[in-house]
Amino acid sequence: MAGGIYLIQDDDRLVEMMEQPYDSEDQLQDLLVTYPNLIAGDQIDRATARKWLLISREAAAPADEETAVQWSLDHLFLDQNAVPTLVDVRRTPNAELRQKVLGQSIDYAANAVVHWPVDSIIAMFEANCRDRGRDPEQIFEEFLGADANEDRFWQKVKTNLQAGKIRLVFVADEISAEMRRVVEFLNEQMDPVEVFALEIKQYVSEDGLKTLVPRVIGQTAEAQQKKSSATRERRRWDESSFFAEIKTRGGAEEAQIAKAIYAWVKSQAPFVEIQWGTGDTYGGFAANLHQKSNKTYQLFTVNIAGKMEISAHNYGLQQPFNEEKKWLELRSKLSSIGLSLPTEPGERRSPSLALFTLQDESAIKQVIETFEWVIQEIKKA
Repeated sequence: MAGGIYLIQDDDRLVEMMEQPYDSEDQLQDLLVTYPNLIAGDQIDRATARKWLLISREAAAPADEETAVQWSLDHLFLDQNAVPTLVDVRRTPNAELRQKVLGQSIDYAANAVVHWPVDSIIAMFEANCRDRGRDPEQIFEEFLGADANEDRFWQKVKTNLQAGKIRLVFVADEISAEMRRVVEFLNEQMDPVEVFALEIKQYVSEDGLKTLVPRVIGQTAEAQQKKSSATRERRRWDESSFFAEIKTRGGAEEAQIAKAIYAWVKSQAPFVEIQWGTGDTYGGFAANLHQKSNKTYQLFTVNIAGKMEISAHNYGLQQPFNEEKKWLELRSKLSSIGLSLPTEPGERRSPSLALFTLQDESAIKQVIETFEWVIQEIKKA
């Protein structure tokens, strides 16, 4: 058994605590659920310590349609910047298991980015809260504060997934030198993905005191420099860059449709304004309506993937659409242009409309008239 650490008690008594292996893998997994701070967020980001929101234990991603393979992970967390953090827990992996763990986790991460809709992440979070007898709204408020915009946070989760901005964390009670070299190499080479190993040693005294000591591995100086440079160079989209990108991706016709919607939003100033997003590989603009309360209300977003999106949850909280009659009227109006709202208001879904379906001028006109109706209804309320 390895050497220990020492605690000085209030009576100046020195208590020796010896390293002790965990009884099982499940014990280490339970500790992460109960004490997420063991994922040493201050070591992962020394400038701004990461905080953790547990989404699910034994999180599963949808099966690949081609292979029918379903990926499963020990834990899924989100940090305060909405970065999905995929955690795999093993007790002292040997060489064979180390290769299997690394391969499976990277395979899982690559496919989760493709096949994991944000709606399923929200559903897992809410189910996990119910299982623990907690209110999802309360947990979210404790995580980000009372003034946090929950819809904007989930939208950012979606953006991070689409951009491949995720974090892999391999947890064990002991990280070997071989594992350390592999993790440091991956963290230096994979961008924007972050890769870490987390060693959590357990120390126990004769009278039952217990200390857990986490240590993050993989944060080399080279990796830190690469990731921080990427953050500093994070693109802020504007009119010129957005329309150049959407034309490259979707063609001239799709860019013209986006321009028509953009021109209408600008014509609604000062009541409606454009807000440009940020992102290296994913971005766009939001149409935000100013309200009498000095708050802004997001009508929709248009992104470089060629889609218009709305937040069903956002609309369901807004007067007058939080009333059943008006919600059904809104649902009917949006359905006529291809945006499908859920039956009940407040569900966290993000219906989207592909811009290429609006090639007919009458279709664009109908979309604009629909949102003009939305604006008038909100103003009257």
